[in-house]
Amino acid sequence: MHIGKYVFAQITQFLPQRQFRRILAKYDDRTSGWTMSHWNHMLVLMFGQLMGCGTLRELTDITTAHAKKSKHLGFGDLSINRQMLSKANLLRDHRIFEEFSFHMVAIAQSKRITKEFELHGRFYAIDSTTIDLCMSVFRWAEFRSTKSGIKVHTQIDIITEIPVFYRITNAKVHDVNSMDWFTYEAFACYVFDRGYFDLARLYQIHVLGAFFIIREKGKPAYEIVDGESILDGTDNVLKDQSIRFTKKENQEKYPGTVRRIVYYAPELHRSFVYYTNNFFLSAKDIALLYKYRWQVELFFKWIKQHLQVKRFWGESENAVRIQIHVAIITYCLIAIIEHDLKIGRPVVEVMRILGKSALTTDSIQDLLRPLKQDAENPNDGQLYFDFKFD
Repeated sequence: MHIGKYVFAQITQFLPQRQFRRILAKYDDRTSGWTMSHWNHMLVLMFGQLMGCGTLRELTDITTAHAKKSKHLGFGDLSINRQMLSKANLLRDHRIFEEFSFHMVAIAQSKRITKEFELHGRFYAIDSTTIDLCMSVFRWAEFRSTKSGIKVHTQIDIITEIPVFYRITNAKVHDVNSMDWFTYEAFACYVFDRGYFDLARLYQIHVLGAFFIIREKGKPAYEIVDGESILDGTDNVLKDQSIRFTKKENQEKYPGTVRRIVYYAPELHRSFVYYTNNFFLSAKDIALLYKYRWQVELFFKWIKQHLQVKRFWGESENAVRIQIHVAIITYCLIAIIEHDLKIGRPVVEVMRILGKSALTTDSIQDLLRPLKQDAENPNDGQLYFDFKFD
């Protein structure tokens, strides 16, 4: 990194600007001739994400206060005002930012795929999160009689912790309907919560040569085809059975044999029932993979707490979509930086440090490298600290 550059400018050097231009050239966007380019627009929104700005006014107040630094931060040689940014959020095609977001997802996943994992293979967790909105403001997202809301349906790569696919819909859309949007890879394993329990769709995943793991919903009638009905509790696995559904409706939806596992979670003092078409992994590993499904929950928690997606900087559907796309871009960018600089620290820590230091001129490496005492000169008059993060 060049000494003297603002931290935010150092961060944005990791963005593939050439790819962004290629994507932009594909769209006939009427705002392409504006003084604030699409690239400048995205950087300003990313700056707001890192700084934790709660409102559009707060974001523009900060950029106006630091207007002399605007060019060096990458915003261009102009003063960003609220009217300009609000109009851009309203009129610019959100698909430009969406496509660039998926490009960033692909980069982040390819870099972090080398992360060690207990099991060999490709594993994905699928879930959704609902973001409640004020009905009087966001009428286009009407959800219930008294509230509005949107859903973010997400597919997380369990190994890399990167969202490989997501789609934004009205909160009315049921989770099982989103199962039709995902592309299922042969031999990959998909982990679902019980809200996705749809036997016809699960059988289709089986037909495509992929695996699924899902928690039981209700108590469907079945007969045991093979396997021990009650085990000795080794590895907290109580039952590991091959079953066939007996109810005619369920037989039509899932005509094959499926594996039923009952697992006792000692830390929760309760048992869980899982269904899977994977007969190769051990029952303990099946339970472990379902436990990793919580990574998608952690991602939702992370993005709500540390990126600005609960308080939106615009009221239109287009503005909301742009903000969520930019939030994903920011998340992936920090994950890429953490990997490339071999920091070895959680993304949340990297985000927190860089966000609070965005307007300083320290190098990223210095900010993220814990200070250590010089063994050769322990009494050179300087105070050293060794920070350890749990």
